[in-house]
Amino acid sequence: MEPVNLFDLATRQSQWLAVRQSAIASNIANANTPGYTANDVEPFEKVLDRTAVTLAATQTGHLGAETANAGFNVKPEDADGAIMPSKNTVVVEQELMKAGEVRRSFELNTAIVKAFHSMMTMVVKS
Repeated sequence: MEPVNLFDLATRQSQWLAVRQSAIASNIANANTPGYTANDVEPFEKVLDRTAVTLAATQTGHLGAETANAGFNVKPEDADGAIMPSKNTVVVEQELMKAGEVRRSFELNTAIVKAFHSMMTMVVKS
């Protein structure tokens, strides 16, 4: 049986969500730190755009294929909101909304993987 690309995609998104959750938690933890600039992770769509779909050699006689490595870049956010007198750019309300988005994305990712796993199990059993 060949590996299914959906599981790799779900794993990549879970890793991205974990990095984003860490960046959001760091922003909230530094909400009162003078001069702190809020950070966020690049959108997952950009990570997917950089990830090339490549052929994988499954037999020793197949042509070689290189794997694509897509990292997650944490970068300072654009200060489009109010900047505190201490030059801090963290807006706690926005960070909490992002944390909610991350939670919902984790739940959706888990539900999709669980459903796909159930389908694969049914196919294997029958």
